[in-house]
Amino acid sequence: MNRASGLSVRFKLTLSYAGFLMLAGVLLLAAVWLFLLRYVPERATLISHDDNTPTNGVFPVRSGLLDVFAPRAVAVLAFLLVFGLLGGWLLAGRMLAPLTQITHATRMATNGSLSHRIRLPGRKDEFRELADAFDTMLARLEAHVAEQQRFAANASHELRTPLAISKTLLDVARTDPTHDPGEIIDRLHAVNTRAIDLTEALLLLSRADQRSFTQEPVDLSLLAEEAAETLLPLAEKRGVTIETCGDITPAIGSRALLLQLTTNLVHNAIIHNLPEQGTVWVTTSARPDSAVLTVENTGEKLTPQLAATLTEPFQRGTERTHTDHAGVGLGLAIVKSITHAHDGSLTLTPRPAGGIRITVELPAASAREAHRRCRTT
Repeated sequence: MNRASGLSVRFKLTLSYAGFLMLAGVLLLAAVWLFLLRYVPERATLISHDDNTPTNGVFPVRSGLLDVFAPRAVAVLAFLLVFGLLGGWLLAGRMLAPLTQITHATRMATNGSLSHRIRLPGRKDEFRELADAFDTMLARLEAHVAEQQRFAANASHELRTPLAISKTLLDVARTDPTHDPGEIIDRLHAVNTRAIDLTEALLLLSRADQRSFTQEPVDLSLLAEEAAETLLPLAEKRGVTIETCGDITPAIGSRALLLQLTTNLVHNAIIHNLPEQGTVWVTTSARPDSAVLTVENTGEKLTPQLAATLTEPFQRGTERTHTDHAGVGLGLAIVKSITHAHDGSLTLTPRPAGGIRITVELPAASAREAHRRCRTT
């Protein structure tokens, strides 16, 4: 935005300091003058007992006092003006020095440099609070930009893979007429389906990040049951038992996105589980100010360091699998994005016996009815 140039803040502060000092000086001199007018008589009579001088005389006191007081008052005011301007300029410069550092850091950030920090020394005051808040913002921006760059690189790689496979299959079909066309078509269909799933996941992730959804009351316990019923065939195929249990848990948000969040969590819990006799626990609970959804599963032991990276796009807790239910590596990234879009928190905690516990805490709806229901599928 182009704006007309004006007086600097330092110059304005200097004028303010000098003006205040001049006002204080004028008030002080006025008080002195009023004191003199009140207690000094207008005329004084001098009586002398010396034979060489007149015995009495009347002299004007106030007029003579004014002749003496006025030029000295003007001199004092002139001194206060000069002193106020010089002192105000120095004080304003000293006070605004931290703001200069913050401005310099802001311009560097505008030019694309996010690695620098102000680190303003000294005790806590308004400028240091501003500098610390700016440093925190820079750190978050730097982490966000780095995450976006990794995401773009990973997304490009994930999208390039099905395209490269499709190109290879088409080349085989064109150069080898003896190859079974039905097999090529089936493989092309599988590759194309995976590419479509990845694209839809990326669109869903973008939609959640933009918060372009209508908020409405949602019961997380119903979403948990719906996700469990939807994924029951997959769980039975893998020998996994799903247990849902919890209160009626009202939350505020998009039902479609929260259902996607719950489905992703249950799907991941089924896929990344024990080869046989695995279990998934889905629990909802209502707290005074929040609605909590917890999904935990049996499985391989995970370290806290590995668990902390699972919400990054295209990160997987186990080796990449190439089944029809392997997913595209965006499940927990979508969960994280939907949670943040609903002003919630996401916590991943490895279970000591193996597997992981994932807790989503969302703002609660105003009205709640506590009623517990459990179900095993």
